[in-house]
Amino acid sequence: MPTLHIELLEGRPAEKKRELVQALTERTCEVLGCQPGAVDIILTEIRKDHWATGGVLWSEKT
Repeated sequence: MPTLHIELLEGRPAEKKRELVQALTERTCEVLGCQPGAVDIILTEIRKDHWATGGVLWSEKT
């Protein structure tokens, strides 16, 4: 059973997360030849003040 761990910044609406997990599930099944019920996806939302890129916290980006 494949398990996908996805980390993303907080704040996206549920409909976008739903769209993401549906697309990831479909593509995973196409590539690995498994059933959708075998695919687990764990979304971990990270606060913007806990994530930095290029030495700058996302909470401080304009």
